[in-house]
Amino acid sequence: MEVIKTQDGSPTIRLEAEGVTYHSRYGAVQESQHVFIEAGLYYKAVTKKELSILEVGFGTGLNTFLTCLEVDRLTLNVHYTALDTKPLPPEIFTALDYAQFLNEPATRELFLQLHQCDWEVETSVTEGFNLLKKNAKAEAWRSENTYDLIYYDAFAPSSQPELWTPEIMQNMYDSLIQGGVLVTYCAKSAFKRALKSAGFEVEALPGPPGKREMTRARK
Repeated sequence: MEVIKTQDGSPTIRLEAEGVTYHSRYGAVQESQHVFIEAGLYYKAVTKKELSILEVGFGTGLNTFLTCLEVDRLTLNVHYTALDTKPLPPEIFTALDYAQFLNEPATRELFLQLHQCDWEVETSVTEGFNLLKKNAKAEAWRSENTYDLIYYDAFAPSSQPELWTPEIMQNMYDSLIQGGVLVTYCAKSAFKRALKSAGFEVEALPGPPGKREMTRARK
């Protein structure tokens, strides 16, 4: 596990043995901002200011961090649940200086707090942002009519095909409230078929740099 710089200058993590990175090599922050914040958070915040969000793949904490930074600006109240089974060690997450990249060095302590707060306990991180980190696998997660928005940020189907099955997409569908949406960088045909088989309305959107398309799916 090593921290590397992506093409937009922001850091991500590379797992050398698996040959995968946590974000697009074209730009970690660009990808997260485009896929999860713009196509997901902004889309839902137009009509609703109290949001329940599920993230599959807490990873570097970047999606969580960017969402937390938007809470005050968009006057949101967010309850955020993040799933992961491999929390990063301190020497890795402290090297991910997203606050410096965003030219907001004062928010570095906030980023570190997201990693340092306890798992399995809901933490009030800021006035409008509550975080619950769960040590749980996506394939074992069960919830019904709970979330407004799902950030589906698992490793790609080529690396972890078991996380993109029709069964898991059915679980994601069941987890959303009516009108809730799932957003992800993935646009594979088999994945879209899995979404449709679960009952989702599937929308192809322009992807972030380096990807032609991304996916937004609505319950």
